[in-house]
Amino acid sequence: MNDADVSKQIQQMVRFIRQEAEEKANEISVSAEEEFNIEKLQLVEAEKKKIRQEYERKEKQVEVRKKIEYSMQLNASRIKVLQAQDDLVSAMKDAAAKELLKVSDGHHHGFLGELVEKVGEEIFHVKGEPRNYEHLLKDLIVQSLLRLKEPAVLLRCRKADLNLVNKVLDSAKQEYASKAGVHEPEILVDNDVFLPPAPSHHNEHGLHCSGGVVLASRDGKIVFENTLDARLDVVFRKKLPEIRKLLFSQIAV
Repeated sequence: MNDADVSKQIQQMVRFIRQEAEEKANEISVSAEEEFNIEKLQLVEAEKKKIRQEYERKEKQVEVRKKIEYSMQLNASRIKVLQAQDDLVSAMKDAAAKELLKVSDGHHHGFLGELVEKVGEEIFHVKGEPRNYEHLLKDLIVQSLLRLKEPAVLLRCRKADLNLVNKVLDSAKQEYASKAGVHEPEILVDNDVFLPPAPSHHNEHGLHCSGGVVLASRDGKIVFENTLDARLDVVFRKKLPEIRKLLFSQIAV
């Protein structure tokens, strides 16, 4: 084999090696591009998923915030309604308390409409024509004696009611003795310490009493408060569900 043949064979071998190298390089390039595209697609999908999750998270936060704000507004509205109802009931009780003064003044002509008339009937246990204050004082004393069942008691009243109390005291003792089947009790009227006076423009927020009596055992251990104000408080608490039903039954809170 001469030099020309050797040279030609070497060139053929070089061309073959170069062709194989180019094909291999081409395969590597195509494979690398495919892997790059796959990885890029995976990264894009991962980012899309992350964005979707973040959007869903924020959307849920917005929904939760909306629900919280709605709930807060609803609760605030309910509180306003309940406060308005309480204010109305309180105003009604205040109006009833003012009517109590007419009872002790002898000018009672019933309470403020159907609702408070019901309260009035509970306080005085009368229907139809109201009793005068003198008769009412006697009934309050008798009722207090029946509750205490003591042979000797201390009685306190307003200074303005002292004469009326002394006037009905004997008949009250007789009625109690008859009802209880006991001897007439000894009743000591306190002429030194009196119940507070009736409320006035000068004493709107101070201690006051619209009428009635307070009886206590001589040792002071048992006290029965039978004032008009105390009876109003008791009856109003008792009648409160009925009053609320009559006033607010059509209101949904």
